[in-house]
Amino acid sequence: FFFMSRKNTILYVGGLDSQVTEDILHSAFIPFGELKSIQIPKDYTENKSKGFAFVEFDLEEDALDALDNMDGSELFGKVLKCNVAKALPKGEKGKAIWNAEEWIQNSLKDNVEGAITDDGLHPQNLVPTS
Repeated sequence: FFFMSRKNTILYVGGLDSQVTEDILHSAFIPFGELKSIQIPKDYTENKSKGFAFVEFDLEEDALDALDNMDGSELFGKVLKCNVAKALPKGEKGKAIWNAEEWIQNSLKDNVEGAITDDGLHPQNLVPTS
């Protein structure tokens, strides 16, 4: 499961319009590098997107390039909010990441600067974006 990675290859992409699909995200993010996966969590009670996705790149440089270029850009008339996703805490393994609201809020950050170090992300540097 890709959320276990400590590399900065996975981006959280928020502010998605309900019309956005994995194919649309693929088209938007592929110019920055090869993609490993795209996941758009669904609210199955309402059968619609939760308004965010996780986009995983092969290379960290490509993910950071996409972050620099796509954060604040528009897609289907909505402004995207992109951040580097962090690894799932050990106690949360086995749970669907998008169902862990506290994890989602604690995983977001307005500005990636200061959150990435040689040994990965530091949780104290991460703050919610909304």
